[in-house]
Amino acid sequence: MTNAQTTAVPPIAAVKPTELTTHGHTRIDNYYWLNERENPEVINYLKAENEYLETVLAPVSEFREKLFDEMKSRIKQQDESVPYQEGNYFYYTRYLEGGEYPVHCRKRGSLEAEEEIMLDVNELAKAYSYYDLAGLEVSDNEELVAYGEDTVSRRMYTLRVKNLKTGEIYPDAIPDTEGGSYAWAADNQTLFYIRKDAQTLLGYQVYRHTLGTDPEQDVLLYEEKDNQFYLGLGRMKSKKYIAVVSDHNGVATEFRLLEASNPAGDFKVFLPREKGHEYDVQHLETTFYVRTNWKADNFRLMEVKENKTKDRSAWKEVIPHRHHVYLEQLDAFKSHLVLGERRDGLMHLRVIDQKKKQDHYLEFDDPAYVAGIGYNPDFNTNILRFTYSSLTTPSSTFDYNMDTKEKTLMKQQEVIGDFDPNNYTSERFIVKSRDGAKVPVSLVYRKGTPKDGSAPLLQYAYGSYGYSIDPNFSSTRLSLLDRGFMFAIAHIRGGQEMGRKWYDNGKMFKKKNTFNDFVDVSEYLIQNQYTQTDRLFAMGGSAGGLLMGAVVNQKPELYRGVVAAVPFVDVVTTMLDESIPLTTGEFEEWGNPKIKKYYDYMLSYSPYDNVKEQAYPNMLVMTGLHDSQVQYWEPAKWVAKLRTMKTDDNVLLLQTNLETGHGGASGRFEALKDIALEYAFILNLVGIRQ
Repeated sequence: MTNAQTTAVPPIAAVKPTELTTHGHTRIDNYYWLNERENPEVINYLKAENEYLETVLAPVSEFREKLFDEMKSRIKQQDESVPYQEGNYFYYTRYLEGGEYPVHCRKRGSLEAEEEIMLDVNELAKAYSYYDLAGLEVSDNEELVAYGEDTVSRRMYTLRVKNLKTGEIYPDAIPDTEGGSYAWAADNQTLFYIRKDAQTLLGYQVYRHTLGTDPEQDVLLYEEKDNQFYLGLGRMKSKKYIAVVSDHNGVATEFRLLEASNPAGDFKVFLPREKGHEYDVQHLETTFYVRTNWKADNFRLMEVKENKTKDRSAWKEVIPHRHHVYLEQLDAFKSHLVLGERRDGLMHLRVIDQKKKQDHYLEFDDPAYVAGIGYNPDFNTNILRFTYSSLTTPSSTFDYNMDTKEKTLMKQQEVIGDFDPNNYTSERFIVKSRDGAKVPVSLVYRKGTPKDGSAPLLQYAYGSYGYSIDPNFSSTRLSLLDRGFMFAIAHIRGGQEMGRKWYDNGKMFKKKNTFNDFVDVSEYLIQNQYTQTDRLFAMGGSAGGLLMGAVVNQKPELYRGVVAAVPFVDVVTTMLDESIPLTTGEFEEWGNPKIKKYYDYMLSYSPYDNVKEQAYPNMLVMTGLHDSQVQYWEPAKWVAKLRTMKTDDNVLLLQTNLETGHGGASGRFEALKDIALEYAFILNLVGIRQ
């Protein structure tokens, strides 16, 4: 697909001006009408864009298929997770030859016992073009499993219950629930769940359901009145408590607890919410461990007895606050505490022996890696399960003896084919942003790739919500690396790689730091001969798509091509509309544009509002019609406006998956088709078509 080959005529969206006036300022939105999801004209336009994409990419259609087959061939068809023991059973998932979805299994007593199939998701998904299963909560008597299923990709799950002894799926079907937020009471008859609002898609009510009764009669136990808070629910590790969590990212947390043995009781507040105070808790015997940012930006660890939780004077410090270490993870065992501490942008696992009052850190060798505490349901053990990956090391699961320090590899992701990790190398270095901030960069490439500026490079980042993008392994990425590409992750502000202030300095009135960091990393990569402008590509999704939109407005000449997946690009209009799903909970991330100072600042960077007459890179924009996080019309409007404003003849493509939402296609293989499209688009632009 050279420019000479793009003779197809792109569809042009009809111009239907809509005046949007806020704070006395009027914007004209020519494509506001594209938000009419049920309008046949909208659907026809999206289909026309899809057809245009296929026409433009027709010369690389076989290459796309080859990339898909290549990536699929690296995945072990028949695979199985590392079992974990909980109660009387060992639980695991496995994949069948050709199976898109997992089969959830268990064995009683030992791994040599007869297998019981709990849920075969391949069977459950047969009747649907999209299927996602979430939850899987087993009752205390180990006879029932609760789970949620989404068949539309709007993240609205129907709660179901299956009897694992008889195989019967009960008629208790409860729609519009928060997938994965289910909890059994100890009586094996009572189930707690969160109901979501059909318009805003926010979970806002906690209900109690008794098996065999009409869900219409379920008891409302709690309703979150503040629509800026997100609700979560689950059974704590100790199994003693069911917890309801109200969380407003970056603002406040509030836990409510109910003893699982008293399902008819009331949830009691652990500590009332207070603006600026975030915390989470873990229960062990008669003590709660509290990870808290109370007088501690990077969080500290405290403990408190069960009956003293509301009295902060009774909280005792276990791990103090440290300015250079962000306390991110916690797990408690009878004799040990395990902490996930982020330092210098990397996760460090710290083991504390409670009896000996000694601690140590696990050692990792890769310059750029990701490690994390795994699922450890048993308190009474000295074995820690943790996960590890790096840019050159496939995802690995280890069991670690916290007393002897012996580490056992339980499973490593198997990459089928001739993959050899020794053929690849990774680097980690610091780039100084324009205001002096030190931005970490993780880089991977195949050994022998030239470092003289001639190599193509794909730069990726996210940079929002305090979500850290860690340098993990990707078998699909090998399709780029083996064709001479370098791949770089820019750990820009807005994430939390360098601690809480790293996040705070990339949100609200400091959001532009996120975009500047990305651009400054790009310029560093060019200046230091990793690549050059006609071989540099950028990629980001969702809030990372906002990043892509801001970057191409600011410095379009730096990039040969850009991939923006489900991009959040119409920031002001979306944040002004509280009826759009999930908007209100975002006010502390972006600001509330109903307040003029926020409106002015957001308007100054909103990608859609700042499209201008200039040359833009080649661009591939992807979305899903049923997206619950970023509505499809944002990227559709953006592309329509870009078509009328850009002064170049570079390719601009929009793909709308008419059957999926924010996460793209379901299934382990089907999702690879999107990646094959992205890679074919990128590789083709540098003349690689095989």
